[in-house]
Amino acid sequence: MNGNVIQIEWLEIGIALLPMTLVIAILFIWSGRGWTAIYSIARMLIQLIVIGYFLVFIFNATDAWIICAVLAVMLLVASWISLGPVSEVRFRLYPSVLLALTLGGGLVLFTVTWGVLHLDPWYQPRYMVPLAGMIFANSMNTVSIAAERFESELSHDHSAEKSKRIAFHAGMIPVINSMFAVGLVALPGMMTGQILSGVSPLIAARYQIVVMAMLFAASGLSAAIYLQLVSRSVGSR
Repeated sequence: MNGNVIQIEWLEIGIALLPMTLVIAILFIWSGRGWTAIYSIARMLIQLIVIGYFLVFIFNATDAWIICAVLAVMLLVASWISLGPVSEVRFRLYPSVLLALTLGGGLVLFTVTWGVLHLDPWYQPRYMVPLAGMIFANSMNTVSIAAERFESELSHDHSAEKSKRIAFHAGMIPVINSMFAVGLVALPGMMTGQILSGVSPLIAARYQIVVMAMLFAASGLSAAIYLQLVSRSVGSR
């Protein structure tokens, strides 16, 4: 297969953005909230352009502390965002979710980078940063759903143990659904990107299997650790 990636110029990017104007127009007509969409699109463009330049620097980094600092920022931000649905108790729950993401996501990241990819050096940024981003982002979403559901169940006078079980099941629904759908409903982003860049679909499928296993384990472990921590704190009150 041809390993050359088709280069996309700014003109082509502008063409790709054109269909979005139809959705924005519908938003203005139907709800009057088109400005929110315009703001989100502007944010998306700025953030992706900035992160593109930032990753060029990161991928050329030769110091382990730089990569560790990047991972730490990812964890701190992901932990904060994950508590958005329960923002009224965010400061109280933040240590628990930070510990959960660090332990759950960190264990899986270590397993994949050392046991599967055998990175040398261990902090090889071209692999470490994207994989950590996928792990922490998916774990963040699962913990976010679990945290909201746990607080909701407690508000309905359910015990901490029952609330924990219900919240864990709810948090895992999107992850399990993605396992059912992969390859049938959609090709995941990493697999699609590799195929577009010229990698054999069979090799891309192997990478995607590792990614799906990685995300399932990290999301489940992070949510379980978080729920165990907060349920114990509730029970000790």
